[in-house]
Amino acid sequence: MLVLLPPSEGKAAPAGGAPLKPESLSLPSLAPARAAVLDELVDLCSADEEKARTVLGLSEGLRGEIAKNAELRTAGTRPAGEVYTGVLYDALGLATLDPAAERRAAAELLVFSGLWGAVGIRDRIPSYRCSMGVKLPGLGALGAHWRGPMATALPEAVEAAGGGLVLDLRSSAYATAWQPKGELAARTATVRVLHSRVDETTGEEKRSVVSHFNKATKGRITRDLLTAGAAPRTPAELVAALRDLGHTVEAGEPARAGRPWRVDVVVTAVH
Repeated sequence: MLVLLPPSEGKAAPAGGAPLKPESLSLPSLAPARAAVLDELVDLCSADEEKARTVLGLSEGLRGEIAKNAELRTAGTRPAGEVYTGVLYDALGLATLDPAAERRAAAELLVFSGLWGAVGIRDRIPSYRCSMGVKLPGLGALGAHWRGPMATALPEAVEAAGGGLVLDLRSSAYATAWQPKGELAARTATVRVLHSRVDETTGEEKRSVVSHFNKATKGRITRDLLTAGAAPRTPAELVAALRDLGHTVEAGEPARAGRPWRVDVVVTAVH
C-alpha cells in the first residue's frame, strides 16, 4: 500500500540540523525537477521580496516566509514527518506510533509538495513556503511542472511499496501533479468524508461533505491502518479493513476504466 498525503501550509521550523542534501531525498528521479524549483524559488525570494510575496500568494503577515525561502540551501533540516504540522498530522500522530507502525509509515507514506514533488516522512527537509498552486515566473504552474516527472516516479514508488492499493488522500491542488492511469487507477482509492446528522424536525438523516475537518478523519484512518498493520491491495479490501477498524465506510463508486474508486467515510462528530 502507498498512501499519498497533502502537506501542511504551516510547518515547524528546525532549530538546527544539517543543511539540505537533495540527493538523500526519496524518489531520486525527481532530482532535476526539484533542482529547477529550488533554484527559481531561492532566486526569486533573494532578489525581490515584494514580487515573491505576490507570486507565492502570501499575506503581509507571512512576509517572513520569503526570507526563509531565500535560505533554503543552508537552513537546518528535520524529518518531513516532523516539519509538516496541522490537523491531518496531529491526528496521524507520527511521533506516537509504535515501532512497527512507524516502519510501515516510513515505507508507505508520501507527502506531496510544490517544492519537492513528493517526499517520504524520514526525508530531511527545511521549513519552506511554496504550495502546488504557485505559478513561478520561469517554470510556470507547479502542478504542470511536476506532472511529467511524477508520471514515471509514482508508478515506481507504488511497486517499491509492494504494489497493491494507492490510498490517495491529497487535496485537489496536489492531485494536479499526478493522476493514476489505466490498471493503477483501478487500484487507487480517494476518500470523501461525510458528516451524518439527524434533522431534529423531520428525524431524517442528512449528510454533508466535511471540508476543513476531513483532514482529521484522514489522519485518523491512516493511523489506524498503520497501527493495525493492514495491507489492503484493492479498494474493496480497503473498505473491509476500515470497517473492521470501526469506521463507517461506503464505496461511493466502483472502479471504472481510467478512474479511481471513491470511498466515503461517514462520521457523526466533526472534530
